[in-house]
Amino acid sequence: MTSPAKILNHRTLYQHPDHYCAWPALVRTGNGDLLLAFCRTDHHMAPDGAIVTMRSRDNGVTWTDPVVAYATPIDDRECGLTILPDGRIVMHIWSTFWKAENYTCLPFEAYPPEIISAWVEHVNRPAYRAEAHWHGGWVVVSHDHGQTWSAPVRGPDSVHGGIALQNGTLLTATYREDGGHIGLYAAAQPAGPWRKLAAVRCPTPETHRFGEPHLTQLASGRIILMIRYTARAYDDRRPDLHLWESWSDDNGLTWAPSCRTPLLGFPPHLTVLQDGRALCTYGYRRAPFGERAALSRDGVTWDAAREIILRDDNGNHDLGYPASIEVSPGEILSVYYQKPAFDPTDIHKHKACIMATLWRVPKD
Repeated sequence: MTSPAKILNHRTLYQHPDHYCAWPALVRTGNGDLLLAFCRTDHHMAPDGAIVTMRSRDNGVTWTDPVVAYATPIDDRECGLTILPDGRIVMHIWSTFWKAENYTCLPFEAYPPEIISAWVEHVNRPAYRAEAHWHGGWVVVSHDHGQTWSAPVRGPDSVHGGIALQNGTLLTATYREDGGHIGLYAAAQPAGPWRKLAAVRCPTPETHRFGEPHLTQLASGRIILMIRYTARAYDDRRPDLHLWESWSDDNGLTWAPSCRTPLLGFPPHLTVLQDGRALCTYGYRRAPFGERAALSRDGVTWDAAREIILRDDNGNHDLGYPASIEVSPGEILSVYYQKPAFDPTDIHKHKACIMATLWRVPKD
């Protein structure tokens, strides 16, 4: 059974024939704007992505054109946004330094040979190879609602972003350098120092790995953590790739053993609604491909029987990473990436774009 949530509209926020756009993050700034950040590149695995931002001053009805917020000589691939109580915005970025072997080992059908050759040539250039020091996690901060950003400092990776806890501590969940498990990192200020508080371990490390986590804090103080579960023999359409979760009742120092949820899909985004319920949105990479959501009263027990289908019309599994925000009581804006209608046999002709769904949550 699916939920009686009401879908109000679907919109394309940004689409360009030359740009592959993906992995969005979304926050409400201190002045009331909505700030959206995502990666803009040539293809999913291209070596030259940059982080761009768009802004809405009317609760998501209209958006500015994208502007580059962060770009290094290598591939700035993922970003997360955290809003602080004083209005500062923290952006976490993961930058990838690609090597030729990352591309030459891809299956023959992954990309046309001319694209692989161009990427290998790009990453073998001395000017590119001299920029390896940019690889890894970075943090930048905005004091003006995302208009400008500070110089980068080293920090943990964070898909979608972290949270400011009720006690003022910054907390984020990481995976890029955690060996298939999840790391929990805290800091008093965005520039750090960031210290590792704990780890949430994948219970089946031989066959699966944890990744791309997100967390939020309930009014009770409990922190809930949702986690992508990925097969090591990569296949994101398998039937066993449910979200996993854990929770902490002591500001992230200790965590409950991870457990599987009934929610099939990934990766997760969490937010707490004004009525106190937790909302989890996630991509669904099995036919019918699209975006889904689920609600919870306690952040632990999820109403899978009333799973919300935001849309189920994508042509293939290259989609997801929804980020959601409550734009008015009970009204949700979910932003994600997927492809417009296209021939699914030609996976490179039409590039992914940034889309949004405006919808109303069902009554509790």
